[in-house]
This record gives sequence, C-alpha cells and structure tokens, in this order.
Amino acid sequence: MRYNSRGCHVTHSENSVGLFSVGLLALCLPVFYSPLYREERAMRALTIIFAFVALHHVQSAKILGLFPHTGKSHHMVFEPLLKQLAERGHQMTVASFFPLKSPPSNYTDVSFEGIAGIGVETLDMSWFENPSLVFRLPFVGEIFKQFAGFQPLAGMALNVCGKAIDWPPLVEALKGDYDIVIVENFNSDCMLGLLHVYGIKAPIVALSSSNAVPWAAERIGFVDNPAYLPVLSASWATSMTYVERVQNTFMNLFLKYWFHFDVQEKEKSLIEKHYGLKVPLEDLAKNITLLMVNTFHPLNGVRPSLPGLIEVGGMHLDDTRKHIPGYMERFLNESEHGVVIFSFGSLIKTATIPKYKEDIITRALSKLKQRVIWKYEDSAEEGTLTGNILRVRWLPQYELLRHKKVVAFLAHGGLLGMTEAVSAGKPMVVVPFFGDQPSNGAAAEAAGLAKVVSYSDLTEEALSAALEKVLSAEMRLQARLLSNIWNDRQTPPLETAVYWVERVIRWGPAAKLHSPARDMPFYQLALLDVAAAFIAFVITIVVIIWFILMRVSRLFVKERKQKLH
Repeated sequence: MRYNSRGCHVTHSENSVGLFSVGLLALCLPVFYSPLYREERAMRALTIIFAFVALHHVQSAKILGLFPHTGKSHHMVFEPLLKQLAERGHQMTVASFFPLKSPPSNYTDVSFEGIAGIGVETLDMSWFENPSLVFRLPFVGEIFKQFAGFQPLAGMALNVCGKAIDWPPLVEALKGDYDIVIVENFNSDCMLGLLHVYGIKAPIVALSSSNAVPWAAERIGFVDNPAYLPVLSASWATSMTYVERVQNTFMNLFLKYWFHFDVQEKEKSLIEKHYGLKVPLEDLAKNITLLMVNTFHPLNGVRPSLPGLIEVGGMHLDDTRKHIPGYMERFLNESEHGVVIFSFGSLIKTATIPKYKEDIITRALSKLKQRVIWKYEDSAEEGTLTGNILRVRWLPQYELLRHKKVVAFLAHGGLLGMTEAVSAGKPMVVVPFFGDQPSNGAAAEAAGLAKVVSYSDLTEEALSAALEKVLSAEMRLQARLLSNIWNDRQTPPLETAVYWVERVIRWGPAAKLHSPARDMPFYQLALLDVAAAFIAFVITIVVIIWFILMRVSRLFVKERKQKLH
C-alpha cells in the first residue's frame, strides 16, 4: 500500500486516470485555442474533461467489511452503506451472517452462516416475565439489570470468534490486499486481531448500529463524562438525579473493565493459541481512524464530539416509495381517525407474548377510535382482523410510518424503528426490554417525542394513558417539529457516511481524526498528577505557615514568662 506526497493513498488505477486526464487535456488544448473551433464546443469539451477528472477523484478501492455479530437489525444499518459503496465502483468483500440475495459483480460475500444462529425473531417474550428479585432491589437492582443485558454478549462474541479464526472462507478473504477495512464496533474485537495476524495494515473505519458503547471512547479519545452522558443501557436521559449519576458512573467504569477482561483478553487468548503469535488486542483497538454511530443529536441528545466521531443516524432509511400490500392499504385508507402501528421489531417474537399481557394490550388498543396494525407472526396470509386491530405477519414499517393515515407508533425502543418514527414525524409509546432500548426510550421522552411504559409496569390503565398522551395534538405537533429538525442536515446520512469512508481512503493515516486523549494514560487525562502537585503545594504552604505561627507563638509565650518572672 502506498501514499503519495499528500499522504493520499494511490492505486494503479488512480495513476492511470491522472495520466490519461493530463494527456487528454494536453491533446485538446490546441484545439480549444484553434480559431476553427467554436467557443461553445470548446467549453463543452472542457466541461466533459473536468467532469471526468472529478468523477475519478475517488479511485476504485478494495474494501473489506467484517461484521461478526448475529443481529439482523445491526446489519440492516450497515447494508445500505456497503451497497452504496459498491454502486460507486469500489470492490467490496463483506464477511457477515447476512449475505446479499443478488450481489453486484463487484460485491463478494463471505458468509458466516453456520457458525452461530442468527438473531431474527428469536426472543421469547415470556423471558421478560417475573424478573429476578435482585433486579427489584433499591439502587443496585438497576445495576444488576443493566449488566444482565450485557453479559450474554461476551458468550456470543467468544463463540463466533472461536469458530471464525479458522473459518476457511474468512481465512481466504484475509489473504487479500485492501485499501480500507470497515468493521462493526460492538461486542467483539476478534476481527481486529485477525487483521493483525494476516498483516492487513489498511485504515480502519468502525461502525456502530447504536450509540457508542462505553469501551469505544478510549479508541479515538472522545469525552464520555458519566455526569451527563448516559451509558448505552441506562433508563435515564441526560438530566440525572444524584443516585442515577452514581449508578451511571459505576456502569461506565464497570462495563469498560468487563469488556476488557471478559471479551478482549479471552479473544486475545483464542487467537494467540491458534496462531502462535502475540496479538496486542487492546492497542489494536486504538488503531481505528474513524467511528460512525447510528445517532443524531435531535433524538439522541447532544454530546461532545471530535472529527473522528461521525453521527449517521438514519443511514439505513430509504426514501424511495415502496409498495404497501393491498389489504393494508385498504385498511389504512378506510380509517376515519387514523392508524397506530404496533411492532416490537425483528428480534422479539411478539406471538410469544403471555396471554394475560396480550389481553392487556388488546383491551387498551380496542378502546381507541383509531385503527391498529399489529406485527404478530401467527396471523393469516392477509392479516387477522379483530375489531379495530389488524394483526399481520410482516409489515413495511418505514413505508407505513410515512403514510398520511398513520398517527402514532407503539414500539420497543429499537434504534432503527425510532429513527424511522422521528424521520416520519410520528410520536411513540415505547415499551423497552433490554440493551439500548431503555436509553433510546428515555432520550425520545426527553425530546418530547415519546412516552415510556416499562414492560413490568404494563397495565391496561398505563398503556391507555400513554396512548392518550401520544395521540394528543401537542405531542403530534412536537413530533413533526422534531422531524423537521432531524431531517435538516447538510447532506443525507448515507451520503455523509460514504463521504467519510472515501475521505479515509483518500488520506489514510495522514489526516488524523482522533483526540490526543486517546494516547494519554488515565492519571494524565484526569489531571491526577496536576491535582497531586496542587495538593502538595497547599500542604507545603500550610506546614510553613503552621511552623512560622508555632515559632512566633513560642516567642510570645517565652517573653510573657520572662515578664511574669
């Protein structure tokens, strides 16, 4: 891999294009200045040449994508970017659990299928019934609950890593040469270790399908002050009580140490044992050039940023109009007071909901004057209609949310659905379950877009009250306002993501995007050494003053004794 004098990565194709463009321009210049040629034709020819040069300013790059997580919803965020890069002429090699059905000729899938089960409609809702008594304890219950949501991620990461390190299709792909690597930044650093083993030193762009995980901060040196920035799993927004700040600080520190010892060190051991090489995984994690997160501050809250932390929330949204099944379209158009969309996403199987909870939801929804479309897997081919509720096996969620008849969204707080709702300007009732869902719900509620009802507190009265608030004119106006702010950007999020990937291709390591904080030890970053110096100085001054006062007091005492004598 070579970089030119500007630090820009140069490929053979770029050199060829540059020489061709210069040659073409040299040949044409005499013609432009020829009196036989009309001025209009000359200008047209110049325009074509300059357009040709601009079109090839970003050369065709060889891109490796590594996505070892089994969650379908995660890959739904990344797939539009990968496809868009392929459409722009880049040579894509993508390792994931979700290969494209009809990939273009410059898109090579490396399938992880068979290594582990994929996360599509795998969660049984009965798992969320009767939570442990530990979770109900004051103060520590919330901490245990959040950690319980993270703990399975370690086992998932180690399971995939243990099988991926000698997975033949992946091993073959890692033997290639690449200009840039795109990798998911979530519950595993295994792919970073394998890049090191196979000597791939290309710049790395990390993608997150959610807000940044706690252990991502030190990778590029961005601020994650727990005083006002909730951890990914928190059920509170930026304005925290004292107790919440204590819990938030503990979780921020604990999750960093948990990831290091329960994931990073164990993945490191797996790779080193298999290949017989030293793999400094913690240092490799700091080699990423750029981190893109699936957030945008009108919804997810404002946080300190830096050039290497890019918000691309809504990158997966496709604004082209798609077909809505005829029976759904009729149900929508025939509604007099609008329609509420109800979906708990792709991971939770709603049909597994306990009967008593289903009855609670059904009774609350039946009271509405609006109609309801409910994603419920055990439904008839063209839906099952009961009163004002139409249950369907599948629904085109974003297309429905943008429909003029849809007035609200009942959801689980997954970030994909929430970005679709805020983009479409539809208020939400959020019933969060695990992961980042409580934090997403809290952020949406703080923004005035949603009302949160916990699953354990889900009663007919609570759900009815939440629906009434969400369907109020005030909240619907706030949702439209927030949607306008959300969509008001310099460039659409997908274009932003493409630009930054291609910028890293152009400049590589020459354009540093991380903060100096990335390379500073904790005691310097927290100014502990400076604080120690201040404290030592103050103590020294106090001791000196005390010594002087003691000497002076002794002189006065001695003089007084002499007078008395």
